[in-house]
Amino acid sequence: MKRTLPAYCYRKGKRGYVYFIRRGCKPVRIHAAPGTAEFAAEYALAMKGRGQATPKGRDFAALIRHYKAGPKWAKLAPRTKQDYDKVLAFIADRIGDIDPAKVQRRHIIAWQSENAETLRFANYLVQIIRILMEQAITLGWREINPAKRVEMLKGDKAAPKHWPADLVRAYRAEATGQALLIFELCLGTGQRIGDVLRMRWNHIEADGIHVTQGKTGKVLWVPLTRQLRAALEATPKTGLTILTNPQGKPLPYKTAQGLVMKVRKRIGAEAYSIHGLRHTAASELAAVGCTDEEIMSLTGHSNSRTVAHYTEGTRQRARAESLRDKRE
Repeated sequence: MKRTLPAYCYRKGKRGYVYFIRRGCKPVRIHAAPGTAEFAAEYALAMKGRGQATPKGRDFAALIRHYKAGPKWAKLAPRTKQDYDKVLAFIADRIGDIDPAKVQRRHIIAWQSENAETLRFANYLVQIIRILMEQAITLGWREINPAKRVEMLKGDKAAPKHWPADLVRAYRAEATGQALLIFELCLGTGQRIGDVLRMRWNHIEADGIHVTQGKTGKVLWVPLTRQLRAALEATPKTGLTILTNPQGKPLPYKTAQGLVMKVRKRIGAEAYSIHGLRHTAASELAAVGCTDEEIMSLTGHSNSRTVAHYTEGTRQRARAESLRDKRE
């Protein structure tokens, strides 16, 4: 029978998994499908020495332990740690036994491509490996970071759009109860839905609300808008959080999303998401002349380029209307 796998590669078990098996080396499973670029990269890494004994305490699993014991990990917000942990667990399971010093840029690109069906995870994987490689450089395990300049994969999914003024008015006219309160909290504060769902009644002070962002750890004080103030005044206090289920417990994200979606469908706003309200808040502030720095003080963004991206459409229209007035 003609051999279809490269040297030292064999199929094992009922499921026919491919393993790299070489005398004097530890057997290593190759996860990618034979014939793909990802398989070639894994095979090259195995040939270079992945199957050989890694110096004690110098594999990816040890590198992760070093990183999580260091000051950079300690400074991360709890929400960020949760996100990182998912990727770190994948790395430990998949390549935890290999030496980071043997990894090259093409290997990282191959791992990214292998997970391309889950675009966000594939790109997050590159970002976390980049962080780990910086840790490896700090420890003296290698001299360069092979994950630098690895391009992020781009998908077809469009960025969330800010809500046009007519749909904002239509939602307010149609929604009642918690569906309206969720809308006003997201739009009025400019915060992410996860942070909105954690807001408590005792966070409200001096006609504003204190916010601790789960993603960034930033502590903000956000003034209440007229519409948000009215929605809060019409809401009974049934629990610690402002948004609650019938038992007075914090309202789950899925329930909140469902309440908002029902209204979106009734007014033809299916294309405009809850997260789009964060964009809308920034755009409204830009429309009344607020600077990027002022908008960032409310939304909590650290990158002015993100705010500029959110508000470019609004500002372009304002500039164009000003030009029209000048022409006339």
